[in-house]
Amino acid sequence: MGCVLILAEKPSVAKNIADALEIKKKQDGYFEGNGYLITWAYGHLLELYDAKDYDSKMSRWKMENFPFIPEQFKYKSKKSSSGGKRSGGSAAKQLKTIHYLMKRTDVDAIISACDYDREGQLIGDSIIYKAKTRKQVYRLLLNEWTEEAVLDGLQHLKPNTELRPLLDAGMSRQWADWVIGINLTSVATLKYQKGRGNVLNIGRVLLPTLKIIYDRDKEIADFVPEDYFKLAATFKTNQEQVYDGTYTVGKNDKFPKKEVLQDVQNRIADKKGIVTDKKVAKRKELPPLLFNLSNLQGYITNKYAGWTAGKVLKIAQALYEKKFITYPRTASMALEESLTGRAKKVLEILSDGMPYQDKIRFTKSKRVFNNAKVESHSAIIPTYKQPKRLSPDEKIVYETIKNRFIMQFMPAAVYEETTIATSVPDADLEGIFLSKGRVELEPGWKQVENWQTNDKLLPVVEKDEMVQLTKAEISKHTTKPPKPHTEKTLLKIMETCGKQYKEEDDAKMTENIMAGFSIGTAATRAETIAKLKTAGYITASGKNLSCTDVGRKMVEIFPVKNLFDLEFTGRLEKTLADIQKGNVPKKAFLDMIFQFTKEAVSQIKNDDEATIRKVDSPKKSISSSEVLGKCPNCGGNIMENSKGFGCSNWKKGCKFVIWKNDKYLAAMKKKPTKTMVKDILGKKQAYVKGLTSKQGKKFNAYLRYEKNPANDYYSWMMSFEK
Repeated sequence: MGCVLILAEKPSVAKNIADALEIKKKQDGYFEGNGYLITWAYGHLLELYDAKDYDSKMSRWKMENFPFIPEQFKYKSKKSSSGGKRSGGSAAKQLKTIHYLMKRTDVDAIISACDYDREGQLIGDSIIYKAKTRKQVYRLLLNEWTEEAVLDGLQHLKPNTELRPLLDAGMSRQWADWVIGINLTSVATLKYQKGRGNVLNIGRVLLPTLKIIYDRDKEIADFVPEDYFKLAATFKTNQEQVYDGTYTVGKNDKFPKKEVLQDVQNRIADKKGIVTDKKVAKRKELPPLLFNLSNLQGYITNKYAGWTAGKVLKIAQALYEKKFITYPRTASMALEESLTGRAKKVLEILSDGMPYQDKIRFTKSKRVFNNAKVESHSAIIPTYKQPKRLSPDEKIVYETIKNRFIMQFMPAAVYEETTIATSVPDADLEGIFLSKGRVELEPGWKQVENWQTNDKLLPVVEKDEMVQLTKAEISKHTTKPPKPHTEKTLLKIMETCGKQYKEEDDAKMTENIMAGFSIGTAATRAETIAKLKTAGYITASGKNLSCTDVGRKMVEIFPVKNLFDLEFTGRLEKTLADIQKGNVPKKAFLDMIFQFTKEAVSQIKNDDEATIRKVDSPKKSISSSEVLGKCPNCGGNIMENSKGFGCSNWKKGCKFVIWKNDKYLAAMKKKPTKTMVKDILGKKQAYVKGLTSKQGKKFNAYLRYEKNPANDYYSWMMSFEK
């Protein structure tokens, strides 16, 4: 009897599937049991060729070698993976395991269980079809990894061929970004950078995002403050209660000239006022919509100091893989209507024992359940699995998502809004004094997070009631410049492609997001902001983002202006969304990208000479004549330089080196020292204190640096005894 092979995107997801199928037996790189083999990738196990892999002349950047566009895009095994040595895996080894399992004669079918998005489709298909399998391939499409969802999903598989448009969108995005990035980064660096050590990173999503921040910086720099004046009067009722009113003409209560208000102030002195109008309106306030990723990132980065959009995504992804929340990389703020029953079950479990449990009522409202407002994935909500232990950061993200979900099923907040108009009849004024106040009658959904409102209370007065003017004061104010962008405001502009919408649930905004007309995707925007920082284009001061000198020069000097244009980039992203829907062929999009790239390269080559970044020559490398020991590879002398501890015979081809930024040691928060290197060379091992585990605990261990049997490279080995 045959079995089915399931490919998950990550080891943690494979474990979730194995748990749902009650499979305990784990082999090297896969689970096996109950008619299933469950294996995993570490995200992308395959990556696109580097330019030099196609042609050796591309090993060095030369202007005449560009533009470079391969006739056929090829893939290779990633050099490293998130599996790493410490979790016993590597990209090449795991890829070999997957392909071995695919070729097993007892495997009848293959199921791709990678994330349900274009990147997940690309990860799964690139691995599966590299083996040129003839076996039937199916797709498991899930929004969460709970046991119930996995078992249900396995009963509703789709032929993988139906997901071809999703793959085409993933490949189009990957190939387009490779072509634009490789070509324009190379020629821009050659043209506009003086000195080596950095590159001028050019990207399809990177530059329009930089331009958003640049434009705001310029608005702030060009802002000219202006003074204006306001007149506030205090009135006393017959019941000795007081209230304030602001002098208003039409809808204007700000006056550029103080003299105008001084005249009003003189006219109303010692006069009585009369309440000419009073309006009381009872209003309802609905809760904010469910979170999509951008809104979740914006909310948390704005509320909690030190958080970035990238950190929010990382923790949300961890909660998703632990089965506590649904898929986080979503652009939707509503749920599919088919999730009604599941949402009701989740609400019952989460609300049990809450102090306001009696106010929670499940309803199937169009505001929450609406297929027309769901793009690929529903909004982020909790699953029915309640976490028992969370880290402080995980708790912040989980509670935020949980609270927003519960709010949807609480009563609306009810408040009373009062507007009082007071005139001074004997003063012959053009305007009136307006007073506004608000009284909360029912907190409703605001109980969930104790939302506070700064309500201004007004006394009980009636129309035509006479009041005494007790005080009138003129205050001076100055117009303020726009505020610098934060990650919250930047994410919102990226999501809506620069369109400004007043209401969070505005239909136009939803339509824009649904159409895919945006800068980047929910999954990539945090990465884009992080890249702008590492590229040296922007800097952060607290929550505020601003351009660096290099970022400003990039916007002002780089000649390919289309790459800064929100509309242009939005159209590219929309085209990718249309490819995903099967409405646009992949070839048409790529042909346009290739032609754009060729023209952009030519434009840069023909541009006037200018400098965007000047890289200072690196300081002379640290070099020591002290011999730390003999090279275990060739017998040469091991000495220290600025980057590591290497062999004096490196020019003759000896590859022995212990790098100062060694990733294995860095993962345990250590760097190699002279003493450590001497012990490894002399005693074959070093006793290292104060290593840090993944859980943050300190420990001591013996480390050895041993040659791999299969090649000339060395790897770390750890033991706890001599």
